[in-house]
Amino acid sequence: MPWGYGDVVNKTGRAALAGALALIAAGIVMFAFINLMSQPGTVTFAASNGQVNVTLQTVGSYGSGDHPTWVSYEIQTQGGTWQHTTIWQVPARTQVNVTILQYDSGSPLRNEQLGQVTGTVGDVATLNGATFSVNNSNVGNGVGHTFSIPAIGVSVPLAGVNGNDTLCGAAPCEPSSPHNVIKFSFMSPGPGNYPWQCFVPCGLGWLYGNGGPMGTVGYMGGFMKVV
Repeated sequence: MPWGYGDVVNKTGRAALAGALALIAAGIVMFAFINLMSQPGTVTFAASNGQVNVTLQTVGSYGSGDHPTWVSYEIQTQGGTWQHTTIWQVPARTQVNVTILQYDSGSPLRNEQLGQVTGTVGDVATLNGATFSVNNSNVGNGVGHTFSIPAIGVSVPLAGVNGNDTLCGAAPCEPSSPHNVIKFSFMSPGPGNYPWQCFVPCGLGWLYGNGGPMGTVGYMGGFMKVV
């Protein structure tokens, strides 16, 4: 049976759809490639006697780059230098000893459950040397951020510093700037990539504090690679 006008239209439509799908697929591949290539570097930590020591800092304003006003984390390498990344690698089934130098101010939490310490050794942390299991954010300077790895149940509130003080204005912050020192330990799980992030909405200028640095690797979220 010879083709009619409708067959030509259907064939043309299918070809156009196939072309559009090909363009979408190419766009997805390109988007994934760009994001992969634009991710910050990975800081690798080697174990000693079955433990690794990881030091981070939080700063209220990164101070340079494409987003100088964004709140951010930084990681200290084992060589002592600071890197603007939130991707780090540790061995599997190893005790990870974390020190966070918290240079940002705080406020009361919207959800006080985030004031609890969970998933750490003993379900406790230390704040400037004093052991705690719960931070009441309605007292003192509140909570600036959390360090949370949801997949393994780790979450630690990071007490804020006094916002009336002269705070660090650019990363990396110097020890002379007002800050709190939070320490805790947890056991790394089996191999895999584990997202971690801050759960305190701290994206200044974004709706309800979400967006911007909250959803950007290298600022308030990252990955713990376990090998």
